Amino acid sequence: MKCTNYFLFVRQRSDRIIIKDDWILDTIKEPIKTMVQTDGRVRKWKFIEEAGRYLRVILLEDNETVHNAFFDRSFKVNI
Repeated sequence: MKCTNYFLFVRQRSDRIIIKDDWILDTIKEPIKTMVQTDGRVRKWKFIEEAGRYLRVILLEDNETVHNAFFDRSFKVNI
């Protein structure tokens, strides 16, 4: 998995260290929602059953380098 130095640094936080690589890869491959930011970065979300929460993964413009990953408390599924 390609990632930025920022991601490697932030991932050491206690609230991020629990996020598994498999969850990140699954979110990249099979998101329930994808959105492109104005700066070209790509946001992807997926519900992680094991954690009972939605994971947001932010990728760089190449759509493969992970810049950030965190549980998104404010994400709502549009019905």
